[in-house]
Amino acid sequence: MTTETVLDPSHAAAEPTHDAPSASADGAASGSISAFFIGAADWVTSPDHKKIGRLYAGFGLLVLAAAAVVATLLGLERADDGTALLEAGALLQVFQVYRVGLIVGGLVPLALGLALAVAPLQVGARQAAFPRVALVGFYFWLAGLTFTIVALGRNGGIGGGDATGVDLFLAGLGLAALGLAATATSVATTVLTARAPGMTMRRVPLFAWSALIGSLGLLLVLPVVFGTVIYLFVDHRLGASQNFRGAPGIGAWLGWLLTVPAAIAFAVPAVGVAAELFPVTFRARQQLRGVAFAGISLVGVAALAAMTQQTAIEVSLSTDQTFGEFVDGAVPFLLFAGLPLLGLLIVFALGGLTAQTGIGTAGKPNLSPAFLFAFIGAGLVMLGLVANFLQGITNLELLGTAFEEGATLLVAYGALLALLGGLVFWAPKLWGVVVPPLHVVPLALLGAAGAALAGGSAIVGGVLDQPGGVPTDDAAVARLLSLDFSDAGSLLAVLGLIGHAAIALTVVAFAALLLKVRTSGVTDEPNPGKGHTIEWGTASPAPADNYPHVPTVASAEPAFDLSYEGTL
Repeated sequence: MTTETVLDPSHAAAEPTHDAPSASADGAASGSISAFFIGAADWVTSPDHKKIGRLYAGFGLLVLAAAAVVATLLGLERADDGTALLEAGALLQVFQVYRVGLIVGGLVPLALGLALAVAPLQVGARQAAFPRVALVGFYFWLAGLTFTIVALGRNGGIGGGDATGVDLFLAGLGLAALGLAATATSVATTVLTARAPGMTMRRVPLFAWSALIGSLGLLLVLPVVFGTVIYLFVDHRLGASQNFRGAPGIGAWLGWLLTVPAAIAFAVPAVGVAAELFPVTFRARQQLRGVAFAGISLVGVAALAAMTQQTAIEVSLSTDQTFGEFVDGAVPFLLFAGLPLLGLLIVFALGGLTAQTGIGTAGKPNLSPAFLFAFIGAGLVMLGLVANFLQGITNLELLGTAFEEGATLLVAYGALLALLGGLVFWAPKLWGVVVPPLHVVPLALLGAAGAALAGGSAIVGGVLDQPGGVPTDDAAVARLLSLDFSDAGSLLAVLGLIGHAAIALTVVAFAALLLKVRTSGVTDEPNPGKGHTIEWGTASPAPADNYPHVPTVASAEPAFDLSYEGTL
């Protein structure tokens, strides 16, 4: 009967066979739409720290790429001989989009996002402390950044001519600062209070320690930002006073947030990525863990300089001054500019000691693209710290030049590369994928070249006395665009724009690579990167609650203890 019914032409005409597939297709489409909204709702309301961290990192990468593109356009404006590519009246706001996007929109959320995603896993916590506070913090930051960019678009911001735009700019910065502080509170509290049994502070992994130091640094700096914003907002609403000077005075009171040493304080988790990967790469135990903790903490001392709103601590090497005058300048200079540099030197020195130990016992190192990213990035951050140190020596006459921008770019772009290395290393835990080395190495080299060109050209421009700083009015913009040394200035501008374009391409290509790899299949190997710490004992990708049961830790490097590398 069934066969006859199927083959009967009249029956086929009476009951078209395409009705059923159509209904099925409608049902599939409806199911896909429902699945999309359910998935989206899960992401936007999830208390899972790994998802919140990835939201931070994803938007941070997007804004960093946009800031690099804006910097490329500004480089074209500088290099072009007399032809205006951007509207002259908008250049002041374009410069601020670049600086705000680089630091507040890119570096801070990327570093904080990786810290939030990974640090709870590393200390054996089944969830982050105050996860919904961290989620609300993300939305505050995203809304605040959006308000800030919109305000700049309507002639607000530092030196802006639109009063409503200036108010919106300040409100946006304040809201973003509140959001970042809320998330930093979650990260710091997790490391301090949510550790697994046996996970003492001496056993905390180096990246988790850097996440703690970086979060505490944010909690020192961001309340100062918020308090300053309140003063500026009230002053602007009630009428510019002599102290705050209205819209042009915003740069004098908040410009420190967009430069070094604030950028150094925000880059502490990037230093932690490099410190974490040294023992993994050379298959050896971390040497002198307490000293490594101290080194990372010293880098975080830069937060004290930012908290005191210092863009540079000066010291004179002139023989005309008395010894007491020299000491008065040298002590704060060495505290705020010297200690962070010393801390990073300690991290690299211990990395070299670990490498020597590993090569002597385990033989050939396990070089990986993640380590290449992290090593190059941390090296660029060190160059930025050296530049920050040098610009504080008044005899060199580097303050007020493009040297400061070069130091900021080396720190920000170097931290970006190191944090990309962290995303590659922990990709199995965050997405359940292993990023192919052959695809990552060219991006690391491209990013290194871009950061070196962008930062190096600005540093050379500073040595040649090219004006710098965060512009506060149209006259300051004109000085930044002036190239009194003609050919050399044009060449430096071209090299700088090539560097910024390379960074933008690196970020976009990295994001595309992650999307491609995610569709190629999920790994079920818990520890494909041969990591040493506790998070490599759970599944890949890590489940929503991280661990099936609360783990008990008996070592600082439990995964290393259980691997063949740990066999002595």
